[in-house]
Order: sequence, then C-alpha cells, then structure tokens
Amino acid sequence: MSSTETEFGLVVLDERTGRYWQLTSSAALVVSALARGDSVDEAVTALTDRYEVTPERARQDVDALIGKLRSAGLVAR
Repeated sequence: MSSTETEFGLVVLDERTGRYWQLTSSAALVVSALARGDSVDEAVTALTDRYEVTPERARQDVDALIGKLRSAGLVAR
C-alpha cells in the first residue's frame, strides 16, 4: 500500500489490486495515526483534539473506518 496527501485528505493505492481509495481529512488523520503505530484510542483522541466531535462518535467513526479498511484488505488489525 502506498499513499499521498492531497488538499482534501489522503489517496491510498492498494498495490495488489491497483485500486485507489480517497480518504477525507478526518479519515486520513486516523489512518496516519494507526500507520505510525498509535492505538485505536490514540486515533480517537486525535480526532477529538482536531474536530468538534464527542469521544463516543469519534470511536464509532474510527471503528467503522477500520472495518471498511479491513474489508478492502488494506489493514490486518
């Protein structure tokens, strides 16, 4: 997998399939946190620190994003 930041977020290339994924800036924040080894809880905190979102909603969003990335085969955890 390779990625590049854009003014709108992050574009990820699944090198196995050639499929591109465009992530919003909030999703990019989460993916970047997880890619550098942060925990899910730390990714949630990063969201609540940057955006006006409750911890509960941020956790739901992070869990949903991880689920979509897993389904796409982009993450293993």
